Amino acid sequence: MFGVVVAGVAMANLDAFVVNVALPEIGERFAGASLSTLSWVLNAYAVVFAALMVPAGGFADRVGARPAYLLGLGVFTGASAACAVAPGVWFLVGARVVQAAGAAALVPSSLGLLLAAAPPARRVAAVRGWTAVGGVAAALGPVAGGLLTQLDWRWAFLANVPIGAAALAAGAAVLPRPPVRRDGPRPDALGAALLTAGIAALALGIVQDGWASGGALAAAAVLLALCAVRSARHPAPVIPRGLLRLPAFAPATVASLLFAVAFAAMLLSAVLWCRDAWHWSALRTGLAVAPGPLMVPGLAVGAAPLARRFGAGPLAFAGCAVFAGGVLWWAWRVEDGYAAGLLPGMLLTGVGVGLALPTLIGAAVSAVPPERFSTGSAVVTMARQVGTVLGVALLVAVLGRDRFDAGWYVTAAAAGAAAVACLAVPRPSRDV
Repeated sequence: MFGVVVAGVAMANLDAFVVNVALPEIGERFAGASLSTLSWVLNAYAVVFAALMVPAGGFADRVGARPAYLLGLGVFTGASAACAVAPGVWFLVGARVVQAAGAAALVPSSLGLLLAAAPPARRVAAVRGWTAVGGVAAALGPVAGGLLTQLDWRWAFLANVPIGAAALAAGAAVLPRPPVRRDGPRPDALGAALLTAGIAALALGIVQDGWASGGALAAAAVLLALCAVRSARHPAPVIPRGLLRLPAFAPATVASLLFAVAFAAMLLSAVLWCRDAWHWSALRTGLAVAPGPLMVPGLAVGAAPLARRFGAGPLAFAGCAVFAGGVLWWAWRVEDGYAAGLLPGMLLTGVGVGLALPTLIGAAVSAVPPERFSTGSAVVTMARQVGTVLGVALLVAVLGRDRFDAGWYVTAAAAGAAAVACLAVPRPSRDV
């Protein structure tokens, strides 16, 4: 069962990292596509993933984690095939939107399947194992992206098709059937649409200049305000009120969002530096970036005793601080070359991610009642995807006006803000 769930989660996470490395080749294939345009290959996925995450989690709680997971896996696999045959950049963006809808269905239901199958004493370990899968995907993503892009960037998407088909066949046979809440209200589709449009407008406003930026930011403010008002009145809101009242859930989710801003900007900046400043190939770039993510899986599991001893908040704070130190190292020393410049910062950011990310996810999700596991994990993942959108948009905006070092200072500032938010995470008796 774990292997089937891991396959879907790994593909959903792997695809983001693979696409980061493939982005320059996609730009060359679709001549004339600017960095701000290409950023939507990343951001369209993250925006829709974020906005649909909570409704998809509610859908999984309502119809069952098993059918929701299989549906999401099927949609993701089919959309991956569409991405692979895209004739133009905006067709690719549209296929990425569909792909994100599938990922939004399979990711929260995957954690719901694992948590429902785990006894209470093992749920934190299940969360850390689930997070470690994302870490492994992050580690393999740049290398896989480099290898696949050496053949053709389309293989970065096409490789999902046989894996998804095999997971679908196996999942239909082995996945369990957790309890289902069929009497709850239907998820708020209009609220999800408002959130999608609001996040997209916010990202557009960040990367644009002049009147276009002001208009997009104003539209984002209106759309997000309407989403908040609707969420306050809807019985199954896209921003669940009950979960946000849980003592550890809200601060851990906010810290996760801020940390995701820093992480997304860090990863894209490292790839762009290797490709644009050093003119490295996709494969060499993937290998150069991989050591940082390789630190994550071991730390995701091994840091559990530290979290129990010191508390989730202080441990996540330390992770954010180490991460910020790694990014600042690049601002100061990256021009010294790979061994003395990029690699030390990559390792420090990997340690930071391994300490902070699984700790924050565990602190948030472990506070959620069992019948809301899918929805709770969806809110945390939604926050991370919103942070990803903002991180990519901020980096693109800064690189359009300044040097790489300015982007790294902004990234470090986001990590610092996340560190401050971590201090608000309380230490309950069942702390992660």
